Amino acid sequence: MNLPTPTTPAGQDGLRALLAEPRRAVIGLDFDGTLAPIVADPEQARAHPEAVSVLAALAPKVASVAVITGRPAEIAVRYGGFAGVPGLEHLTVLGHYGAERWDAATGEVTAPEPHPGVAAVRAELPSLLDGTGAWVEEKGGRAVAVHTRRAPDPQAAFDALRTPLGDLATHHGLIVEPGRLVLELRPPGMDKGVALLTHVRELSAGSVLYGGDDLGDLPAFAAVDDLRGAGTPGLLVCSGSDEVTELRKRADLVVDGPAGVVGLLRSLAERLA
Repeated sequence: MNLPTPTTPAGQDGLRALLAEPRRAVIGLDFDGTLAPIVADPEQARAHPEAVSVLAALAPKVASVAVITGRPAEIAVRYGGFAGVPGLEHLTVLGHYGAERWDAATGEVTAPEPHPGVAAVRAELPSLLDGTGAWVEEKGGRAVAVHTRRAPDPQAAFDALRTPLGDLATHHGLIVEPGRLVLELRPPGMDKGVALLTHVRELSAGSVLYGGDDLGDLPAFAAVDDLRGAGTPGLLVCSGSDEVTELRKRADLVVDGPAGVVGLLRSLAERLA
């Protein structure tokens, strides 16, 4: 399978650098919408059927594959099917936007204590959401996500909840991260950009590829831009979605959802053989 060509000079430079020195490359990937198709019930999300085998083929050839997600690391590992897979020893899952870390080599999760504001917000949400059709996804005590995808009018419910949820988050020292019909309340200072930058710098990476699909991936896109400005080539990949046009506009390469991401990663693995 041929590698697609990035549409921007910076993206082309990033791909060339990755291919030239794969052992110094970091591959960063979002989970939901990028490795796993978006579904109405996030608890039913699972990685694309070919994602694990493709990652197992690619991971030994690069410095690291990092799955960077707002989910708890343990949940992402379970839903992704990443544990105990030969070839995935170089896989790291950075859960809760980097607040949690799971390494395939050890199978262990490391994390700090949760922010107390998360529990306080969770206690107040039922009365605030009553009658809206929205529902709450628990995120291991480190964040809560309010989903409107199953509401009678998902977009209207999303729009109506942005201000009250923002006020609630601010009152308890949290922030609100909007996504695809979801509003996540979480502690400040946690985002995919910080997680990606930290991981890339820990490994002294020579290049980076990041793939995402949602607004929460914009900080990671910005991190790659910062790295490129400092001399580390990078490639920005959008797992195509008509719901988040801003990410498409920022990307060097747009692929057709998780199937397209898997195809891109397969082409990389074959090219690096």
